[in-house]
Parts: sequence; structure tokens; C-alpha cells
Amino acid sequence: MKLMVFFTVTLKRGVKQFERVSTPGVRLYVNHKELPPVLNGMGVAVISTSKGVMTDRKARALGIGGEVLCKIW
Repeated sequence: MKLMVFFTVTLKRGVKQFERVSTPGVRLYVNHKELPPVLNGMGVAVISTSKGVMTDRKARALGIGGEVLCKIW
């Protein structure tokens, strides 16, 4: 999985914060209806599913849940 950091025209970072949700001791599994919105849709949650690692938007569209790895905004 690649994490691309982008910059705006004023050379400010595009990724403000990266929050790890699941840890080795505490895993967070959700179904597609319980996927957490990140900053009201302004951020992205990375989900590990049976179909592979994907964003929360794609997992909702496919109707599958999984382990919430991290949130990026």
C-alpha cells in the first residue's frame, strides 16, 4: 500500500494527521454500516477486508467490512 503525501499550491502538507486505530492488542472490526466517517468525509479510513486493503468509501460501496487500520486527514 502506498501513502502519497501531497502539497498544496502554498506548499502546505496535505496530510494533517495520521491516527492508528487497530493495534496488536486491540483490533477494531466493523461491518460496512458501522464504518466510521473521518472528519465528516474530509478524511479517509484505511480498512483491511477479505478483498484486500481499501478506503472506507470503497468498502461501503462494495458492502463489506473489516479491520479499521488507521484514519488519515
